[in-house]
Amino acid sequence: MVEAGDAPRLDKWLWFARFVKTRSLAQTLCAAGHVQVNGQTVRRGHQKVRLGDDVAFLLGDVRRSVTVAAFGVRRGPAPEAQALYIESNPPVFLKPSDDRPVVRRDRGTERPPKRERRLTDALIHPFIE
Repeated sequence: MVEAGDAPRLDKWLWFARFVKTRSLAQTLCAAGHVQVNGQTVRRGHQKVRLGDDVAFLLGDVRRSVTVAAFGVRRGPAPEAQALYIESNPPVFLKPSDDRPVVRRDRGTERPPKRERRLTDALIHPFIE
């Protein structure tokens, strides 16, 4: 474990704790505004995390809230990663609701182009507020 004075970057900690598969995905998660540290939305992955910080983030349709319990020195096996955090609340599985935009198409129309699908996907996945 790392000493308390050597606080790691948020993106690195999310990767060490095995919430994301790569650091670049952790950076993307932060840049999209899907991560909050102590109630403040984080836009950059280089923010330092400290012991006891509350980290809330949205992964797909699952909202997680954890407390930083330790720092890691490597991305190790799952039991080692689970020692890095304490679940503050159980994961919340978001279900599709009526307030999310839904694109309606006439029956028999072709599949939307890739650009349109990506724009629709961007509307469907809400930010943490």
